[in-house]
Amino acid sequence: MATVNVSSEPAEECDVKNQALYMFYAAAMIVIFILALPLNASVLHLFVFKLKFWKSNTNNVFLFNLVLADVLLLFCLPIKARDFITGERRSSNDALCKAMLFVLFLNRGASIAFLTVTTIDRYFKVVHPGQNAALKVLKKSRHISIIIWLLLLPLTIPTMLKTFECCNSHKTDGENDTLVEDAVESMREVVFFSQILIPFIILAYCTVRIINRLRRKTIGVRTKLRRAVFLVTIVMVVFSLCFLPCTVARMVLLIVRLRLFDEAVQENAAVVFDGLMILSYIDCLLDPLVYCFCSSKFKALYLSTYCSCFLKRCPVQTNSSLGNPTQPERNKVI
Repeated sequence: MATVNVSSEPAEECDVKNQALYMFYAAAMIVIFILALPLNASVLHLFVFKLKFWKSNTNNVFLFNLVLADVLLLFCLPIKARDFITGERRSSNDALCKAMLFVLFLNRGASIAFLTVTTIDRYFKVVHPGQNAALKVLKKSRHISIIIWLLLLPLTIPTMLKTFECCNSHKTDGENDTLVEDAVESMREVVFFSQILIPFIILAYCTVRIINRLRRKTIGVRTKLRRAVFLVTIVMVVFSLCFLPCTVARMVLLIVRLRLFDEAVQENAAVVFDGLMILSYIDCLLDPLVYCFCSSKFKALYLSTYCSCFLKRCPVQTNSSLGNPTQPERNKVI
């Protein structure tokens, strides 16, 4: 009876070779945590206690789920920074490592999914306003949000079946890997790439169509369309900056593995991948830009709630009461 191999990778595979570089990575994650924690806490407070997102429009429900995904990520950053400081790419505690992988990949999948569905919602409102069936489906934002989280759970499980962050998928010295292990590795890579590339294609299509719609429209509705263009452009910028670099780095790493490059080249590719993964964590700092461009009401309410001292010197068009933009501001909300 064959025994189960508890760890198919030697411990040194996850040891840091360039300690100074990984200290820099850890410092970057600590800075992201310090900046993003109060920002996301204030946004979460606004959605729950001021906007009451469950009673609001479709966008607010999707945006609340987006900030919830960002908050989940923030809890992981100090732990991951500690691992880098102690000279490990991942925690030596197997249970903690798997939990971290699960939360990190669940967060990334949720962020991508809700960024995409927010853009799709704006696309149908601007490009196909007469598509009542699609708009009615998108109005069921609570049900869509629950479905997205439920679908992400089985897609995230493969990341826990075998160590991912030490970059050992399809490692050339894995001679004892079984067919099942190879299938798990391949499935995990397919999930990793499809989770980013498919939404990117959707976002690019929606962005192009909305921009073309702006060019053909008359002056009377150009302001509304211009705001939609700003939104999808911001989403594309956030997506491209945070998720595309690590995808390219992962692709290069797999090519290096499969082409049987020497260990030094493989190590350098893995270090670059670890560094570019940190860019995906900046997502929790950039998402508030999406909130502001998605809803002028949110922007006005955030400024009046948390920047009241600044507004006394530079007033904006908001009422003194919390959450009540003036009539011109209310008319701007899409």
